Amino acid sequence: MASTTALFTGLSGLQAHSQKLNVIGNNIANVNTTAFKSSRMLFSTQFSRTFSEGTPPGQSTGGSNPVQIGLGVNVAGTQRDFSTGSITPTGDPSHLAIEGGGLFIVDSQNERFYTRAGAFSTNGLNQLVTVGGARVQGYGIDANFNIVQGVLAELSIPLGTLSITEATRNVRFAGNLNSDGNTATRGSVSQLFGTSANGLSVVAGASVPPTGTNVLESTSLLTEIEDPLLPGSGTAMFTPGQQIRLTGAQKGTSIVPDATLAISAGTTVRDLMDFLTQALGIRTGIGPNPDGRTPGVLLNPATGVISINGNTGAVNNLEVGTEHITLIDSAGTFVRQPFVMDAVQQSDGESVQSTFTLFDSLGAELTASISIVLEGKSSAGTSWRYYVDSGDDSDLALAVATGLLDFDTNGQLLSSGLVSIQIDRVGTGAASPLAVTLNFGDSSSPVTAFADPQANSQIQAVWGDGFALGTLTTFGIGQDGVITGGFSNGLTRSLGQVVLASFTNPEGLVDRGNNLFSPGANSGPAVDVTPGTFGTGRLTAGALELSNVDLGREFIDMILTSTGYTASSRVIRTADDLLQQLLLIGR
Repeated sequence: MASTTALFTGLSGLQAHSQKLNVIGNNIANVNTTAFKSSRMLFSTQFSRTFSEGTPPGQSTGGSNPVQIGLGVNVAGTQRDFSTGSITPTGDPSHLAIEGGGLFIVDSQNERFYTRAGAFSTNGLNQLVTVGGARVQGYGIDANFNIVQGVLAELSIPLGTLSITEATRNVRFAGNLNSDGNTATRGSVSQLFGTSANGLSVVAGASVPPTGTNVLESTSLLTEIEDPLLPGSGTAMFTPGQQIRLTGAQKGTSIVPDATLAISAGTTVRDLMDFLTQALGIRTGIGPNPDGRTPGVLLNPATGVISINGNTGAVNNLEVGTEHITLIDSAGTFVRQPFVMDAVQQSDGESVQSTFTLFDSLGAELTASISIVLEGKSSAGTSWRYYVDSGDDSDLALAVATGLLDFDTNGQLLSSGLVSIQIDRVGTGAASPLAVTLNFGDSSSPVTAFADPQANSQIQAVWGDGFALGTLTTFGIGQDGVITGGFSNGLTRSLGQVVLASFTNPEGLVDRGNNLFSPGANSGPAVDVTPGTFGTGRLTAGALELSNVDLGREFIDMILTSTGYTASSRVIRTADDLLQQLLLIGR
């Protein structure tokens, strides 16, 4: 009797090869799917009918093998090939390919998935997303653009909307100070008179009268100074509510910033002297000049003449003329030129001045200048005094810092050449003070003090950090996944870091469609790591991973599968023929 078992055996072959053809068809259909991972189907035998399990060899027999008849084929399972596909460039900086193991981590509707497809772009919220809209996960940044590792977050690249500034912290100078120049001997002197011949004096019966034979003292009130054009009249030159304005005065080749002193009932001559000292940037407290005059604004109480003594160095020469000090009323209207100025002497000495730019914490551009004056020569070398001024200092004082730079007999600095300065920014909204380090001794280009009879001293700020307002315009992603943003002011900052997931058995992942996977029972848990660590590959930006489908192999498997399917159908036909023959016998 023909067995019907062969029919079912052939049927199992048809079913198994039909399923394998589905797998092959899926591989071929996804030959151009980004980062697609091909699969292969494996077969196993079904259980067998066992007629005998065999006998062992004996003394007179050789033993027998098992007698079994197979009952068909089973689908044992599928295996996914997670080998890396070819990498092809796209030119899009948001596209990423993984060269090695690992998967990108994405979030879709508050559920975490994993993918190898790195065709990312930014959405309307500037978030990095997949083609299907899943948000790419990684490490974010803190307020100082430092990457915060350990906590996954959505990655954002806010092109055109993120703006930053950076305060200046360091400025480096280079140049040569001509030690062959003349040592400074004096500072400029300008005298302030009431008229061309007389100084200032107070009115008769002043509430704060001068002592002895003095006509004016520092404690005298400005509102009690007699009008020099009306001597003996008892008419005061100033009244409360007026202002004394310094405008257009010159220090070296630079114009001194305008400054104003408000006159009240209690404003004194000392207030006027301090105002002029600070507004003109005269550095006091450093001892007398070589000619014996002390820098600052001084009063001769016996004559009522006020002297403005500047610092040494030709670049510190003060030019304060009669026209540079004006009196205005409370409405800002010009009243008169209250003083007569007389230039007595000019500053001298080898010196150099240079202007440089700084930025505060809000990105506001500030201007400062440095003057360096040859103060002394000895058998040990030369000594130079620096003066730093800034009209952007928020208080009245123009002078910011002063100190000495000493050079040896080889023209080299005897110290590190690091000078710390502070510029007040009170009331500007920026962090105050702005602390900056000036570096005159950088190893690559230190300031020197060589003799150069053919040229004057020269110094220049050759480098400085700090930047004005800049907007994010470009970005790039490194092999380690760090996203670096480029701003319009030249700054670069980290914007985040792409993180990869590593699985003990990536073949155990469950395909959820749309190029997404989720952990399976046999995949092991996800381990979040940075690219290039713990078996994950490095990232290539501006490129995508192609499908790893091998068409040649797939076509061969298709032929073999077709052959197996045809052969299984032949088994069924043959079994059917036998059954037909059996039925014919009974007719």
